[in-house]
Amino acid sequence: MDRDHVLALFDQRIRRDAQPDGPGVRVERDGAVVRRVGGEHAWNGVVWSGLDAATADAAIAAQVRHFTELGLEFEWKTYAHDRPADLGRRLLAAGFTAEPDEALMIARIADLPAGPGLPEGVRLEPVTDPAGVDLVVAAHEQAFGTDMPGLRERILNHLRHSPDTLSLVVAMAGDQPVSAARMELNPGTGFAGLWGGGTVPAWRGRGIYRALVAHRARQAAELGYEYLQVDASDQSRPILERLGFARLSTTTPYNYQP
Repeated sequence: MDRDHVLALFDQRIRRDAQPDGPGVRVERDGAVVRRVGGEHAWNGVVWSGLDAATADAAIAAQVRHFTELGLEFEWKTYAHDRPADLGRRLLAAGFTAEPDEALMIARIADLPAGPGLPEGVRLEPVTDPAGVDLVVAAHEQAFGTDMPGLRERILNHLRHSPDTLSLVVAMAGDQPVSAARMELNPGTGFAGLWGGGTVPAWRGRGIYRALVAHRARQAAELGYEYLQVDASDQSRPILERLGFARLSTTTPYNYQP
């Protein structure tokens, strides 16, 4: 895989040419900034910017004014190769709060191994209704050790209005959800995004995460997608590297709360 070429494709197709990803969501271009704007339960934020030292501070101030007037929290999703090089420092100076760095991992689906099977006693169930979404949220909250109050509504909105661009699966041990994952499809881009995949502590180290990656890779391949993309934590990055994913950049979310 030509890493520079694939990173350029990702920047162009997923960031610069971003598309609305839910009902009532719109993509706006404000000079050299591309942002997604939705409602209270949508993801709101900047997905791409083409700034330099002379234009960055004014552009940051403009986005703060815009979202503040709407009464919305928002995220400026930066990447290590964004410019200017001190964009993160400028965001912090403007009142943003940084979240932990994650690795931008991308793999060509055709290069990925078939993947392991699930451990004995674990099965995968597709999620298509509110009861299934409740299992997904329960698995995520146990796996990541934090409440996710807006996740349920975001997933339900996506299922109601754009079910063809979302695939959800939960791993069950008996009647207990032990892991869950989703895949967000970006039609026309060649990229499918993998999200979630965290496993509750008692079931870690048994191959469930790898099995969920393989499951979604098969689905994406059947739908004609070429690449899988993951924003990987330090815990999942080594696993993805062993599977054949390449680290192409680092992404850091910066949040602003009016």
